[in-house]
Amino acid sequence: MAEEYLYGITLEGPNASEVWDPEHKNDDSDGAAQDIGADQKLIIKMALLGPEAKPGELNVLQVEAMGLKGPIKTPIALLEMGKTAQIILDLSFPDPPVTFTLVKGSGPVHIVGHNLLVKDPEDEDDEDDEPKKKNAKLAAAAKYKNQANKNKKK
Repeated sequence: MAEEYLYGITLEGPNASEVWDPEHKNDDSDGAAQDIGADQKLIIKMALLGPEAKPGELNVLQVEAMGLKGPIKTPIALLEMGKTAQIILDLSFPDPPVTFTLVKGSGPVHIVGHNLLVKDPEDEDDEDDEPKKKNAKLAAAAKYKNQANKNKKK
């Protein structure tokens, strides 16, 4: 079973940044993480400039996410009002965290897509595998965050 939700963020200002990390946003009021019982996937479909963007200013959108061999940081869109105000993307990010950064320009750059929640009915029957899967994801996310922090310090 799958559920889809609209995902949208706006990056405005030099070096504006936003992180998609649903595992850390599902906290209840006492600070304990809630298990939503689903794998999540972020799918980005479009990046576009807001009408307030400065004409002639190049806006470079970069993503940092986990790749097969570790963290990857790469530009995904170059937008300029009057030339390329929007770009269609088809990017899928199965593992949080994913960081979007406006590395050049001041935007605003709007990023639109959807957050896919996939709940496998078999996972409900096999509760012993769930903690193993969650621990593996948490370990990968921690490793990624440690690497990202090292890169920021450089």
